[in-house]
Amino acid sequence: MPYISKRASVGSGTKFESECAIYGESVIGERCFIGSFCTIGHPRRASLLEHKDKQLSNLDEISGGSRIGNDVVLRSHSVVYELATLEDGVETGHFVLIREETKVGKRTRVGSYSVLDGKVSVGSQVSIQSGVYLPPGSVVEDEVFLGPFVTVTNDLYPPSPVVTGVKVERGAVIGARAILLAGVTVGREAVVAAGAVVTRDVEPESFVMGVPARKVGDRRSYEEKKKRFLQNELR
Repeated sequence: MPYISKRASVGSGTKFESECAIYGESVIGERCFIGSFCTIGHPRRASLLEHKDKQLSNLDEISGGSRIGNDVVLRSHSVVYELATLEDGVETGHFVLIREETKVGKRTRVGSYSVLDGKVSVGSQVSIQSGVYLPPGSVVEDEVFLGPFVTVTNDLYPPSPVVTGVKVERGAVIGARAILLAGVTVGREAVVAAGAVVTRDVEPESFVMGVPARKVGDRRSYEEKKKRFLQNELR
């Protein structure tokens, strides 16, 4: 059976599979689906270190809760930390981790095994494929595509006490296994090819590839290649 805090609020039509844990003053909207072994409102590290007893009731007492909108789908083993917000229509795969003070916008999808590692801002209608890593300070605007196993960093000279977030602007496309180094901005509607290592800012509507990534075209040329490919494949 699920464990649901007495302080939590759950909207009508929301369903829970077995072994869920809902902690603190979490608010869950209507018509949500919470899969097996999901956790909502997991306490932050600082809160846990202050409490040696790990009983469910005590975790509940120290959690500030999460905010989950309407029509949200959390598949099994997903964990949402306290102070995180998932807006209406967000959907996760399996084994997704969304840490504290992270906000995920409406109708965004987060693929299996992805990590949003705290203080991350993700816009609406973003497609995050499986295995993506977004560290603290990352900003991903609306309608961005992040391919499988994209890695974003926030530390140029690790380990360092100074971290600098990455910004991916609206409508950008980041190919599979691309790496974005700390502090870069990927401009609006830009395209980063699969496997590229981005070490400097990417201009809006440009198309970059390689290690290090360099401009090879623009969004228009990318869309033309995509169109020709689809025409050939769909004949």
